[in-house]
Amino acid sequence: MIDRDRFPVDEWRLVETEFSLDDVGVTETLFAVGNGYLGLRGNSIEGRFALEQGTYINGFHETFPIRHAEQAYGFAEVGQTIINAPDAKVLRVYVDDEPLSLDVADVREYERVLDMRQGILRRNLLWVTPSGKRVRIEDERFVSFDEKHLAVLRLTVTVLDADAPVTVSSQLLNRQDGEGIYGGSPMASGKAGFDPRKTEKLSDRVLQPREYWQDGERSALSYEVSESNMTLAVIADHLIDTQNEYTSRRLIEPDIAKNVYRVQARAGVPTTITKLVSYHTSRGVPTGELLDRCRRTLDRAVETGIEGLFAQQIDWYADFWDRSDVRIGGHGDLQQATRWCLFQLAQAAARADGQGVPAKGVTGSGYSGHYFWDTEVYVLPFLAYTSPLWARNALRMRYLMLPAARKRAHQLNEAGALFPWRTINGEEASAYYAAGTAQYHINADVAFALAKYVRATGDEEFLAREGVDIAVDTARLWSTLGFWRSSDAADDGEHDSFHIHGVTGPDEYTTVVNDNLFTNVMARFNLRFAARTVRDLADNDPDAYAHMAERMNLDPSEPERWEKAAEAMHIPFSEALGIHPQDAVFLEREIWDLENTPPDQRPLLLHFHPLVIYRYQVLKQADVVLALFLQGNHFTDAEKLADFEYYDPLTTGDSTLSAVVQSILAAEVGYQDLALEYFRQAAFVDLGDLHHNASDGVHVASAGGVWTALVSGFGGMRDHFGLLTFDPRLPADWPELSYVLHWHGTRLNVTLTTNALTLRAGEQGAPVTFAVRGVDYTVAPGETVRVALHGQGPVRPGRPSIRQLEGSVREDGTLLSASVPIVTATIPVVNDDDAAPIAVGLDGGF
Repeated sequence: MIDRDRFPVDEWRLVETEFSLDDVGVTETLFAVGNGYLGLRGNSIEGRFALEQGTYINGFHETFPIRHAEQAYGFAEVGQTIINAPDAKVLRVYVDDEPLSLDVADVREYERVLDMRQGILRRNLLWVTPSGKRVRIEDERFVSFDEKHLAVLRLTVTVLDADAPVTVSSQLLNRQDGEGIYGGSPMASGKAGFDPRKTEKLSDRVLQPREYWQDGERSALSYEVSESNMTLAVIADHLIDTQNEYTSRRLIEPDIAKNVYRVQARAGVPTTITKLVSYHTSRGVPTGELLDRCRRTLDRAVETGIEGLFAQQIDWYADFWDRSDVRIGGHGDLQQATRWCLFQLAQAAARADGQGVPAKGVTGSGYSGHYFWDTEVYVLPFLAYTSPLWARNALRMRYLMLPAARKRAHQLNEAGALFPWRTINGEEASAYYAAGTAQYHINADVAFALAKYVRATGDEEFLAREGVDIAVDTARLWSTLGFWRSSDAADDGEHDSFHIHGVTGPDEYTTVVNDNLFTNVMARFNLRFAARTVRDLADNDPDAYAHMAERMNLDPSEPERWEKAAEAMHIPFSEALGIHPQDAVFLEREIWDLENTPPDQRPLLLHFHPLVIYRYQVLKQADVVLALFLQGNHFTDAEKLADFEYYDPLTTGDSTLSAVVQSILAAEVGYQDLALEYFRQAAFVDLGDLHHNASDGVHVASAGGVWTALVSGFGGMRDHFGLLTFDPRLPADWPELSYVLHWHGTRLNVTLTTNALTLRAGEQGAPVTFAVRGVDYTVAPGETVRVALHGQGPVRPGRPSIRQLEGSVREDGTLLSASVPIVTATIPVVNDDDAAPIAVGLDGGF
């Protein structure tokens, strides 16, 4: 999957030994740096030959009217898309007035390194100019975590063997509106063709200039966004360190600022320019105030000193890795990929500070910078168990969205709140309701993340003060969205059942269905959690309960009604096939024969109309299988095996959210080789560009899922009912797997080998009770418990296949069959008696 000559295995670094324009968009993503608030794509400082010269700020967006071909009541009306903030990465180098341009430069040495241990991107190259002068170029950059509004870029130019005039042009560019004027057009590679995952393009001017000025070595630009009215200010400061003589020139315009340094470089005497850049944004604070904030940020940075800033960054990452690292014995490639994924989670979430975690973090414009349910299911577990404050901040984002979510629920004739499927500002931004708004399961996903956070941390204060509002309003939605039905045999309601119709589950290849299993199972959890939370609050903190009841206008009978609905929730099951149907009619459809689908027809969403896909049993991503993991305590081992063997062959993996869940369940039910195969797919989804869209930004949810696949899949950790349990599934050729968990404030170092699980508690905290394969243990602070293991669970060879379903009989007595919906058809050709074939047919039936 990776050219290891160009990208060698290094457990702590991502190293590139050769520059290439062929995959420049992908490497821009792979070498991006950010802190959850501010992100800089891995563009070269020359500012040339990029797919996307990107600088992104979490939540900084423009709005636009969504124009539906056919309007209907309640459709999303206003879209949101992330804005490309002014670009401060440019530090163009000229020697003898010859520009360094990597496409034509004679580069004798080249190395670019993303140091994941330190959080710093470095590049070192040796350039021989057309006149034969050897020039060493060293540049490095990072986005600070201690100072979330600060980026640091440092460039050192040394003419090694001659005197020469050197010019460095440091620039701030508004590429959002002036790309063609100031930075050249983006490269076409990777941007052609239809792909709904890419960001919206805005044709009108987005950033309206406000104040702009230069003061000494500082240059400032500021803007107001045309429609969203957000504001932004950026100031770049410059520090020069050289024994060479130099002069400086400046230029300022509304969309560009230049600080140009002309150096009379002597042989072997370096010139170092450090560029300190501060970005501040707001929902509407005047730009003058934001410029003042930028000044204060830069003043602190100068006071700290450049070496002090670098030291702070290194110390921050040392703490992060100490509490977050997962170590895989004997597999350097997987170790490197795992650490790269964990590194991306820090870059996406650490300083989001009450904003959400975008699907692409701050590394690209993919999915328009939106927040999805991905955060709650795939990212929050990592945050809750390693950096609880980050998890709390992400959950507060949902709490702050409650007013907009209540309006949305009311618009859809429901009680409580309905969180948007995709959003930046809290309003639903999905124009396609069938695969967007209809994913009501997001309510349960948010409640599930809240419960997981409280389970892991014991943060009852957050639950009582803000989290309970989320629990109550999400449960209220289910109580009105669902409805009761009674069978003929019902006796005083004893056989009533609760149903939820007209929803879409995680699998976006099946939309607007009745009794989606994932939705029903998660709604059942949501209802129970809300009822239990309200009752516990009433028992343990009457004052907080009274405030909540008044604030939420709670009817004391609501928890009982929620609990009754949960107990009666309809969980579909097919006695004939011995599996849980994905929804009420899923098994009535024909099976899509993925094994005989041509590779050039994948992913399906780019090659088939949704109506074609919706007619078949085919999955974009794990749906039932995800429910088996998240609510695994409600399914038997036999049910998990049967469901996995049925749905795995139907799952395309067209979504990057799928492989991690399939890996976890494959490990649990015994397909251990398959589990490892899925894990590798997830670990390398961006590093190997497996979905051919890594150029749009990091798949953050998949990165979070990699941690879960290690800890919950191979590590076998579960926290059902708030109890910490382990049932490991270590791959056969892994000598060791170790990771860190934080449980109610106690650090737990877990080490897994083929014959033992060892758990060591930190010196601080309280004793922790846990179970390994049904046997209870307790570890006290500073102590170690070692549990012998006999095997790593069941082992099943191969993988499930559609062919195994041959001869299976549905409830109505019909046989399952599989086919590929590609037919041979002809269209008339003008002035020709012949016809032109437009598709090739395949017979995939049994």
